[in-house]
Amino acid sequence: MRLLAPMLRALLLGIGLAGGVLAAPPAFAAELAHADFGVAPASADARNFADWVMASGDNHGMPFIVIDKVRAELFVFHADGRLRGASPALLGLARGDHSVPGIGDRKLASIRPEERTTPAGRFVAALGADLGTRDVLWVDYADAISLHRVITTKPSERRLERLASPTPADNRISYGCINVPADFYDTVVHPAFTGTDGIVYILPEVRPLGSVFAAYRPAGPDSTR
Repeated sequence: MRLLAPMLRALLLGIGLAGGVLAAPPAFAAELAHADFGVAPASADARNFADWVMASGDNHGMPFIVIDKVRAELFVFHADGRLRGASPALLGLARGDHSVPGIGDRKLASIRPEERTTPAGRFVAALGADLGTRDVLWVDYADAISLHRVITTKPSERRLERLASPTPADNRISYGCINVPADFYDTVVHPAFTGTDGIVYILPEVRPLGSVFAAYRPAGPDSTR
């Protein structure tokens, strides 16, 4: 939903919902040097970035999610860096790493196709409700970006089929929100963020990683964006 309750928005902005990369406290930096993906396949960028999160302590002892927009997939981690689950995701229709200023206050019908981007960055995320009865994980509340169960109200969009397809080529369909399978949301995302805030890292697809995450230093030579 794009029409937001001002009081909740002010509260979330007050706790730094979409801030920049924070300096890592030494106590967290010493816990683990690497994220544990288990057997889940992932790009070099996603692996290097998750390793950096753990080595730097940038998650500040909270659960975190890494979203790889290029591959249209996401990874949910426990606070200690162990993978909780991985899933394909549906993302904003348009390529791009910024949200249009003020887009969170606009009606859906007014948002042009080229404006339907999923922004890149580091976001403090929390469970909450949209303006209906659904619970969602608010990622960027000011710009109305949330992570939620896949929307199936328009059969012509074939969102379930897009999630099930073997390539990311057809995973761009939303107004900017991140859609995941309902079972994955219920069994992985929701439990991970119940009773706690967490960090969602959305990797860029156009800009270099270093221009979005100023403190990021890749652990290996394979990071190219």
